[in-house]
This record gives sequence, structure tokens and C-alpha cells, in this order.
Amino acid sequence: MAGAGAAVPEWRPSPNHGTRRGGARPDMVVLHYTGMTDCAAAIERLCDPSAEVSAHYAIDLGGRVLALVPEEARAWHAGVAGWGGVSDVNSHSIGIEIVNPGHELGYPPFAEPQMAALERLLGDIVARHAIRPERVLGHACVAPGRKRDPGEKFDWRRLALLGLSIWLDPAPGPDGNLPADAEAFRREARRFGYPVAAGQGWDAALLAVWQAFAMRFLPAAAAAHAAPTRAGLRHLERLAARWPAAAAGQAEAD
Repeated sequence: MAGAGAAVPEWRPSPNHGTRRGGARPDMVVLHYTGMTDCAAAIERLCDPSAEVSAHYAIDLGGRVLALVPEEARAWHAGVAGWGGVSDVNSHSIGIEIVNPGHELGYPPFAEPQMAALERLLGDIVARHAIRPERVLGHACVAPGRKRDPGEKFDWRRLALLGLSIWLDPAPGPDGNLPADAEAFRREARRFGYPVAAGQGWDAALLAVWQAFAMRFLPAAAAAHAAPTRAGLRHLERLAARWPAAAAGQAEAD
């Protein structure tokens, strides 16, 4: 049932979908930006069979919501991704594309009509599927290093105030600007849900997880390309203690 004031999405069917594997049901939402010049270009690609990419919904600059793939189907939006031990994110999630040219094309702020429309759409989805707010994620969260969307300009705190995501304000502490311990960060990132590969020290893969974490929870640090700090590690520790990811079952990778 649509929430109060929610418009009925405009149907633009995409052929790019399949059956959710292993009987999976949606227990995550993944938010994206389109990374293309405009909505028309994005919809053309999301509906192009040769592109082999899609999402369940897209939101235009003016707040128009387009439905591309039925929620019961497996849209092809996350690609090679993982969260909390789940590797087939597409089978476990609903994907929402927000029209924005992204980092490669200027990356403007997200428009107010888009955010208002997202609030209504997301509220309907999480209520319909009983999705917990900590499982409303960004594409960068589930594919760190490979993806950066929706990026550091996306207002996660705004969604959290409505119970549609999670947020904690950073807490000041001593030695916050000193370098963070890599193994402690690796451990806490994995506990929170990030797909963290085995490695040594601050290798490229772990730095990509740091950047994804910073874009999500420390946007000023992400915009400044700040190195991993003890303050950032403490913030991740607080998040992981409050919202540790529980694997919904290891699935076949995309």
C-alpha cells in the first residue's frame, strides 16, 4: 500500500531481470545514482537488453518515479557485491536509481523533489518487506572500490531521521587524527557488513572500504580524501556494535 502522498510510479518495463535465486526475498535496499547525463539516457540504458543492467525503480530530477522491474523479480543493479556474508545482493535487494550525473560528470547535489519522492517510495518498500533501516545501503557500501554512488553528497542523515536508514553523529575523542590501525578497521568493517577481503595493512582493497565508509558516514572526510583516522575507526566501532550485520545466508555470487 502506498504511503500518504505517494504517487503511483510510471511503468517503464525493462527486460533485464530474472528470478530471485534460492527463494530469496528482499531484505535490503540499494541506492544508486545513474551516473548519466539525464533521465532519458539512464532509462534507455536500464531498458536496453544488451546493457544487461536494470533497477526496480528510477527517480527523475523532478521527483517522478519510474518502475522498471517488479519487486518480486531480481533486477541487475548491484553487480559483483556483498553485504554481511550475502554475495548475491541482487537476489536479496531492491535497487533504486536516482538521476544524478555522478562524480565523473560534475556531481551536483541531489534535488529536493528527488529526495522527497525517495522518502515516500522507500517508506513504502521497507514497510512492505519489513526491511530494517540498517539494511538500506548505498552501491558503494556493497561494492567498495568498484562503485562510489550515491556518494558523499547524498543525505543519509535525512533518511535516518525518518527511520529509513541509520546514522550516528561522530563523537570527538583523543588522538582522533592519528592513523587508524588497519587490522582493527578490517575486523570492524567486516562485523558491520562490508565485504572485506583478506589482506595485510592498508592495502588498496581496505582503503576502498575506508572510502566507502567515509562517503556514507563521514562525508566531509570523504570529500577531502582524508586518510583513515582513529576517530573514523571509533565511529565504525560504534556503528558495528549497534548494528552488526547478520548474514542472511551465503548466496551464489553475481
